Amino acid sequence: MNIKNELESLPFEKSNMQFCNVEIDPKKVRAIMINEVVPADPKQDFYGDDDAAYLQTTIPLFQKAGIHVNSISDILNLGVYITNAVKVPKTEYTVSNVLIEGSLPFLEKELSLFPNVKVIMLMGDVAKKAFNIISKKSAKKNAVPGVATYKLRSSEIYYAGIRIMPSYIMTGQNILIEKSKFEMAAEDISVMVNLIQQ
Repeated sequence: MNIKNELESLPFEKSNMQFCNVEIDPKKVRAIMINEVVPADPKQDFYGDDDAAYLQTTIPLFQKAGIHVNSISDILNLGVYITNAVKVPKTEYTVSNVLIEGSLPFLEKELSLFPNVKVIMLMGDVAKKAFNIISKKSAKKNAVPGVATYKLRSSEIYYAGIRIMPSYIMTGQNILIEKSKFEMAAEDISVMVNLIQQ
């Protein structure tokens, strides 16, 4: 299945939207990592160029977690699919609620494509906010409590039988600067991989 083709078939406004252009067997995916927002240049996204900017922080996170990966294919082969909550590049420093809400139908559809998911990692506050809006529609409440991520990391949060793991942003300059968040995100990835291999 091609994820981009699946999402482009939805009857919603798609101008400037970027979708993961990847062929994948949805049944093999055991974990989904939701990053915050697509990059301005699609070639810098997870499924873009081999040396894409998003992979330059993501691959080291997996390696720090003790997982031997060198490419997005290696990550997919683990059963881990990575996507972005917001499907249009941000134009300001922060990501507005309008951008998040415009992308929600696509993220919701994307999450529904994978029947065997055991873990969803929310990489940053935008991913957490987007997922909570989705969960509130069906469960009438937020899946993830509105407290700081460091307070939630040791909690076991479940939504529809899936373990939800709030963590830290995995792309962009912030992660290169904030070493403690890099370390914690790597620890969370290690937990996630252990959970899906059980």
